[in-house]
Amino acid sequence: MAEAKKDVKKKVGRGSKLYKAYEVKGNSLVRLKKFSPKAGEGFFMAEHKDRRTCGKTMYMEKKSK
Repeated sequence: MAEAKKDVKKKVGRGSKLYKAYEVKGNSLVRLKKFSPKAGEGFFMAEHKDRRTCGKTMYMEKKSK
């Protein structure tokens, strides 16, 4: 009998997308996203059209027009 092939998906960890949160300018790193004030440093807020949200604490800030 032939065995069925199993679809294996590569897991994408948090560290692989962390490079999108910073930008290199000269000899320094610049953060592109804001840290969550409730969760503390190291927890970035998600950027939406009209707001910023923290996925850990559900904290939300509305953007000014």
